[in-house]
Amino acid sequence: MKIGILNYGIGNLYSLTNAFRRLGVYVEIFTDLSRSEIDGLVLPGVGNFEAAARNISLMREEIIEVFNSSMPILGICLGMQLFFERSEEGAGSGLGVFSGEVVRFRIDGKLPHIGWNTLSKVKDSPILENVNNGEWVYYVHSYYAIPRDRNIVLAETNYGVNFPSVVGSSSKFGTQFHPEKSSTTGQKILKNFLNICKK
Repeated sequence: MKIGILNYGIGNLYSLTNAFRRLGVYVEIFTDLSRSEIDGLVLPGVGNFEAAARNISLMREEIIEVFNSSMPILGICLGMQLFFERSEEGAGSGLGVFSGEVVRFRIDGKLPHIGWNTLSKVKDSPILENVNNGEWVYYVHSYYAIPRDRNIVLAETNYGVNFPSVVGSSSKFGTQFHPEKSSTTGQKILKNFLNICKK
């Protein structure tokens, strides 16, 4: 099996690559979707929405084409936010494959939301197989998605407000947290993604 990690100039590629390699799969980091034969695509992301939207604009059609195929996709943190149409963090368009926008936390708590927090499952999904309510995952973010379709929300987390921590539809999934930094729970989610890629 080969997992492709899209390098669009923003993302923690090293730790994510190592997390997948520890699970025994081959990882390819690439910038050209048309030249890569992979079983699953990962959009990482650490940084600013506006810069990320600008960077993916040149490969936008190719990414959307993958979304319209049967290939499993996993977006992580900013990578997940790019699934949506727009963000308050800056100008530029997301991929718009999920309807909705990304907004800044309006809370009294400290921002960014950094550290461990718990998951609350909203519905069963293959990406959350063997993941229980109350398990801990690791976050670094000041913005969160508000999907127009609540049916894609698979899990939530509370940080002054409930926000979607896992979204998904069909074989396309996103996590607001970093599974590669989330110890046992994150490893389970990455394994689940690999199992989805095998089917």
